[in-house]
Amino acid sequence: MTLRSVFQFLVVLCLGTCSYGADWTQFRGPGGLGASDEKSLPTKWSATENIVWKGELPGPGASCPVVAGDRVFLTCYTGYGLEPNKGEQKDLKRHLLCVDRKLGKTLWTKEFQPTLPEHGYQGEGAYHGYSASTPLVDGDRLYVFFGKSGVFCFDLEGKELWQASVGEGTNGWGSGTSPLVHGNLLIINASIESGSLVALEKQTGKEVWRAKGINSSWNTPLLVNGKQRPEVIVSTESRLLSFNPDDGMPLWNADGVHRYVCPSVVAHDDVVYAIGGGHTSLAVKLGGSEDATATNTVWKKPLGSNVCSPVYHEGHLYWASDSGGFICCQNATTGETVYQQRLEPRPGTIWSSAVLGDGKLYFVSQHNGTFVVAAKPQFELLAHNVIAEDDSRTNASPAISNGQLFLRTDRFLYCIGSK
Repeated sequence: MTLRSVFQFLVVLCLGTCSYGADWTQFRGPGGLGASDEKSLPTKWSATENIVWKGELPGPGASCPVVAGDRVFLTCYTGYGLEPNKGEQKDLKRHLLCVDRKLGKTLWTKEFQPTLPEHGYQGEGAYHGYSASTPLVDGDRLYVFFGKSGVFCFDLEGKELWQASVGEGTNGWGSGTSPLVHGNLLIINASIESGSLVALEKQTGKEVWRAKGINSSWNTPLLVNGKQRPEVIVSTESRLLSFNPDDGMPLWNADGVHRYVCPSVVAHDDVVYAIGGGHTSLAVKLGGSEDATATNTVWKKPLGSNVCSPVYHEGHLYWASDSGGFICCQNATTGETVYQQRLEPRPGTIWSSAVLGDGKLYFVSQHNGTFVVAAKPQFELLAHNVIAEDDSRTNASPAISNGQLFLRTDRFLYCIGSK
């Protein structure tokens, strides 16, 4: 090996090992599974303990922060939708923020005028507002989905590279699915906007394929590299659907959740797990064809959550009820309930999905803090963390990166952990 070759090898090795820390670049983190293999994550925090920094946000949002290198990205909205039945939609604005992950300082912002009319901020339409889709970072590009206002692509300095529409529909419950990347494609669940799953070319925003029949689906699709083939799975009203991510052709479908579906699916070892409203949870093997209900369904149980997505860990599924205040642990092989434990103090509403790291599950409630539960089949509450000076709503899951948690509320973005 020549001296030049040795130098090139060392450069590549350094670039591969001297990264800032594990990134969390999409909804639910690596692979969209809500799990991290990081250690030494914080268990306890308060307004005066284990807060590295907090940054005030321009407005609320249900989207989760994402972390890429030394930057954090998230979205907010202002001008309308701050109180039910008040204000005018013409004043609505959306915001994209880039924050320095070391200091919490905002590096740049982008402001967007929405395509109107949007759903009204009243009744069920006031559940999560107008910034519910989590951004996605892929290499040197940042992708953001704003419902009927479209999909946007930026470089990491905030320069807009393209914009594309995936439909102009609205719904009284709003829109909130997040982008997914597969190769050179950006895949969007545009159930609300056009009843479709839409794949766009990452570099240009040009539509590559469109799969119809995506009904009453508010969840982010999951890309699974199965033993037979890659599949993109989305949970819709009544059916669990699988598509070829390269061309959008249907692969199989199975009996699913017989109601609107908010929770995203997870997968492990060629089995996909789905939960949803109407008290349903189920497991289906990948690799099926046509109607695979009879051949590939592993189990189906009358237990589920309306909003929160599950986490898989060491043979078990964990998730929170959205309003019942309990944590559920299921045996992933059989679907049998291992435990169903009500949290104390009562958490109230939980709409954010749990994340897993360092043997701990983090469940964030809307108004009563974060509950940290041991990731094991015996219930153990490790901590209940409340930031007393911040009573704003929290609908977002935290991001995990480099031994820290990044948690957003409607008022602030927090970096939690050791400095």
